[in-house]
Amino acid sequence: MKILFIHQNFPGQYKHLAPLLASRRHQCVALTLRVKEATTWNGVRVLPYTLPKRKAQAVHPWLTDLDTKVTRAEACYRAARQLRDKGFTPDLILAHPGWGESMFLRDVWPDARLGLYCELYHLSDYPHVDFDPEFTAADAELAHLRIRMKNLNNHIHFPMADAGISPTRFQADTFPPEFRDRITVVHDGVDTDVSRPDPDVRLSVEGAGDLTKQDEIVTFVNRNLEPYRGYHVFMRALPRLLKERPKLRVLIVGGDEVSYGARPPNGQTWKQIFIDEVRKDIPDTDWARVHFLGRIPHQQFTTLLQISTVHVYLTYPFVLSWSLLEAMSCEAAIVASDTAPVREMLSQGETARLVDFFDREGLVTEVVALLEDDDARKRMGQAARAHVVHNYDLRTISLPKQIDWISSVMSGAKV
Repeated sequence: MKILFIHQNFPGQYKHLAPLLASRRHQCVALTLRVKEATTWNGVRVLPYTLPKRKAQAVHPWLTDLDTKVTRAEACYRAARQLRDKGFTPDLILAHPGWGESMFLRDVWPDARLGLYCELYHLSDYPHVDFDPEFTAADAELAHLRIRMKNLNNHIHFPMADAGISPTRFQADTFPPEFRDRITVVHDGVDTDVSRPDPDVRLSVEGAGDLTKQDEIVTFVNRNLEPYRGYHVFMRALPRLLKERPKLRVLIVGGDEVSYGARPPNGQTWKQIFIDEVRKDIPDTDWARVHFLGRIPHQQFTTLLQISTVHVYLTYPFVLSWSLLEAMSCEAAIVASDTAPVREMLSQGETARLVDFFDREGLVTEVVALLEDDDARKRMGQAARAHVVHNYDLRTISLPKQIDWISSVMSGAKV
């Protein structure tokens, strides 16, 4: 087949699927903003498209999101027409529609089958919108209207899509029934041969030296350090946690930008806002044991999970992070928020300890209890890895299911 991938940050969720399809002699092409020049990556021809320079124009604030998506969609459409005019006609288009890019591709190739990656539908009354009372909008009623408008992009895509795929039931179930019936739940998968326990690894951390499994380490990971992923809750737990565990090292991974939710006020960063809030309650000697690593390469990230004594994962009821399953695959002992879709992956007392998202005292209590219980950490870590291996392993579970889904998209059958 001829297969076209659409993702503004390709490969994104197609990191493993695209090379597999290319290795099976399918002609795979990707359109993306990520590259500036055409290149080949793992057998996939990766082509850039660029956004036009536009003059500022007056747009209703609720339409700003759609305006941005239409801009990307037009740019992608123009690149697609060039591909078509050079003779490329895909049999299958696999697109992440979240940034709008695939909005007009049916107008270029009306006969191609189209499968969408369905990450989330923004329900105006859904828990993640009003989940955290600390960060509710000044006018909640208006915020709900704005959230509804964000779904215009979804509703433009629904009629032209043949099928969808979603990584968790929780995420799939956010979509309205008329499209949910066409969504198959298949997780992107975890390479359990890479994300695996290794008792002999070392991680060099500035200010701490080489750390190993013999050290007492709590890890916390976000793509960006922000409230949606519980950064504020974790930071507020640090004064007591550091006081109770005088040998503990805390390793925090994440950037300073915003992936989800509102931007912080006055040009600040959420990272610094909550450092400033808790710093006065943490003596210098304790603060020296807190290490912000920023964003780190994946190999270093895997090592971080392998040396972790207890890994903390917090999230609003929202998109599930890949990092949670990778931590499970590394046999990390996990304390996580008792929120959907975490409950879809973890079982209380079996594969993790679950706590109320807002209960920072309960979070500290559970972390300390696990730090003191070698047997519980070992038991839950092994159970967590077994769960991932049996249900989300990249090569034996997820990729075969994704291939089956592609076959169903091409045939029109349901998986």
